[in-house]
Amino acid sequence: MNNWLGRLRQFISDTINELRKCSWPARNELFESTILVIVTVFILALFVSLIDILSMEFITLISR
Repeated sequence: MNNWLGRLRQFISDTINELRKCSWPARNELFESTILVIVTVFILALFVSLIDILSMEFITLISR
């Protein structure tokens, strides 16, 4: 039991040390990236919706 607890403590310590080494984005860079992701997801959603509607119409047309 003690060995398990020691390994967990070492893992948490190592994780904290590695996170301190990370370079975190500035607030402005984070905001711009977030906007870019939102716009990209919106465009992809529109594209998939358009393909879905066109496919549905095509299948309805050929199944009559």
